[in-house]
Formats: sequence, structure tokens, C-alpha cells
Amino acid sequence: MSDPAELETVTGDDPRLRDVQESWPVVASHDVHRDGWVVALRADQVTGPGEHSGEPFRRLVLEHPGAVVVLAIDDQDRVLCLRQYRHPARTRFVELPAGLLDGPAGEDPLEVARRELREEAQLAAREWSHLVSAWSSPGLSSELIHYYVARGLSPMGRGDFEMLHEEAHLELFWVPFDDLLAAILDGRVGDAPLQVAVLAYDARRRRGGSPAEVLG
Repeated sequence: MSDPAELETVTGDDPRLRDVQESWPVVASHDVHRDGWVVALRADQVTGPGEHSGEPFRRLVLEHPGAVVVLAIDDQDRVLCLRQYRHPARTRFVELPAGLLDGPAGEDPLEVARRELREEAQLAAREWSHLVSAWSSPGLSSELIHYYVARGLSPMGRGDFEMLHEEAHLELFWVPFDDLLAAILDGRVGDAPLQVAVLAYDARRRRGGSPAEVLG
């Protein structure tokens, strides 16, 4: 292995500073669990690329349709937050409105974001912008989360959507953006999607930029 002190520094728009889609050969695959829900677990036998690929190795893949997270900010620079119980972690987390892309294949993430904001927070937004998209845990899961900023908020009924299970116990509230940022930095809130959204938005505003605007 190279001495870290001798490694080249990659800067600017060097093509190495970019994720690249790639698919290594899968020589065998079987389902570990699949019950018709949106998430399934499979085991793949994978080999490396090229003629010197080596022996196959096993990798678990959590199939996931993807998700959206909405950072909804009002005219007072407050963020709409919710608290929701998450059974695997045995914790009620401070979160943002979010949901799965569990509709038809090719579902537009922006439309899912609008739906989740309406169903969970009973809000509509006049202005939408894409903040960032991030893979949650690419060593295990295919989950890709699309993060949006929603502004120009107004009340909107949730229609015939019924809050069930954990959602039936949601607690909604507003938090000044800087107070939410402080809660992240001092360890009071640990939900990763909330952290990604808030920290990415804060970084953009500190650099004087803004998320890319999309159709409202």
C-alpha cells in the first residue's frame, strides 16, 4: 500500500472527484427475505472486474426503492419538524417530513416530496428546490434519498390519507433553523436524513449559494 504522505492530491474538476456508475459481475444471487413489501434482502456472489477478478465473495444487498426528505422553511426561518418513533432504534426521533418512492416505477421524487409534505404536515409549498441526493449506506443498501427545500408554505388538507401506526403518534412543531442546527452539532438529534438536510442547506447559505430551483 502506498505511503499516505506520497499520495497525489486531487483538486477542482478532476474526473476522479466524481462518483462513477459501475457494475461488477454477479455470478449467483438468492433472496434471503422477500415478502412483497417495498424492501427485500438478497445475497449476491460478486467477482472483481477484469480477467484477474479473484474468487467470488458474498455481499448482502438491502433492496430499497429510494426516498425523499423535505426541509420545509417558513418566512420566519423556522423548519417544520416532527417526532416519530422508530422501532429498530427504540427511539422517538426529531425528523423532517419524508417518505418512500413506493409508487409506480419511475415515480418523480418531487411529486413524492409534495405528497409527503401534504400528508404528514398538511402543508403545500409554492417554491421547491433540490438540495442534494445521497446514498444512505451504499455498502449495504440501494437506498438513495432525494432532499428538497420547500418554501412559500401554506395550509393544505391531507385528503383521504389516514395516519396509521407510528404516524398516528406524530408530534409536529416549528424550530428556528439555527436552533435545529445547534441541536445537531451538540448531539441532541441524531436522525441522519435530518442532519444531511440541515447541514447541506447551512453549507450552501454560508457559501452564498442556493439549491437548484425546480418546478414549484
